[in-house]
Amino acid sequence: MPTRPCWVEIDTRLVEENFRFLSGLAAPDAELLAVVKADAYGHSLALCAPAAVRAGAGWLGVTSVEEGVAARALCPETRILVIGGAFPGQGPAVVRHRLTAVVWEPWQLEELESAARAAGAASASLPVHLEIDTGMSRQGVASGALAPMLARLVGGSPLRLEGVMTHLFAADEADGAVTAAQLSELQRALHHVEAAGLFPDWLNVGNSAALLAGQARAIAELAGRHGMRAILRPGLALYGLVPGFDPDFTASVPQPLAAARAALKPVLTWKTRVVSVREVPAGAVVGYNGTFVATEPMRLALIAAGYADGLDRRLGNRFSLLVRGQRAPLAGRVSMDQSVLDVTGILGVAPGDEVVLLGTQGGDSITAFDHAEAVGAIPWQIFTGIGARVTRIRV
Repeated sequence: MPTRPCWVEIDTRLVEENFRFLSGLAAPDAELLAVVKADAYGHSLALCAPAAVRAGAGWLGVTSVEEGVAARALCPETRILVIGGAFPGQGPAVVRHRLTAVVWEPWQLEELESAARAAGAASASLPVHLEIDTGMSRQGVASGALAPMLARLVGGSPLRLEGVMTHLFAADEADGAVTAAQLSELQRALHHVEAAGLFPDWLNVGNSAALLAGQARAIAELAGRHGMRAILRPGLALYGLVPGFDPDFTASVPQPLAAARAALKPVLTWKTRVVSVREVPAGAVVGYNGTFVATEPMRLALIAAGYADGLDRRLGNRFSLLVRGQRAPLAGRVSMDQSVLDVTGILGVAPGDEVVLLGTQGGDSITAFDHAEAVGAIPWQIFTGIGARVTRIRV
């Protein structure tokens, strides 16, 4: 059955190209994990996870066990890291679907150990990655609390410490001081790990910003000093956007960042269509509460996209979309399912015309950064806010 005309187009070829480019920035020092959490940042796990694997990704990163199970069905042989860890009762699914959970709390170890033993798992057979809190105060174990966690991973446990992980939360800052302090803290934690008689395979550190700031080598060198291999975890860059960096980077842009700005291509285009067109006289009000009043006779186009689709309500009267390659302002408030465009100055707009909410049409483009700047958000929020009812189509 034909669907309501509000959809997202995903160019999976660009997912593959972006991943290969990012791999080139990391190699030969580090391996990449493709972050496909939150339905691949709203781009569709079903479309993007297999594309990343086709491009050479040996690891996928998801938030939850539920996402991990879905990713496993799509990618039977790929390693899948559950970054948000397992919750009570989810241990059996981790074992059954061969997922690798991040851990940082004793109860998480208990959950996984119990499930592994119930499944008859051998000693040191279920891999886990231990997250270290190096200063973000989010998830992760503090260095001072490491000893009891490490003690649980030796002496016959079915769990195997395969990796050590942290999150670099300020990799987009120019002076790099926070990142340097985090890596120093991580190195101290690694000494504790080795002193406990544990020798993980992977050092799992760094996001898109870290990779594009040229930090892959430093992370890989730290890993090498401890007999480990490095993994970096690009997310936003995989989908073709370069994270916003500290303006001071403009004075001395790292080579990987400059190359990324030229090479990465946005994967997602969000579209709808004109439903109807009407003429209104001067003085006509448009939308809820009459926040827009026509100052002259105007031509208005109704489109099939509203805030339930992810078009932020705050964009009303302050943002434009693309119709026939030109910018058409949003007139009045964005409704739940519809919005209105002022097309007075655009000749020939008619029902069925394609409207671009995010992407390129003609010679103009609207980016996730444009949406984010207009409402005080970030691109990640724009992508993940596109509603589930908006069909994702591979192109």
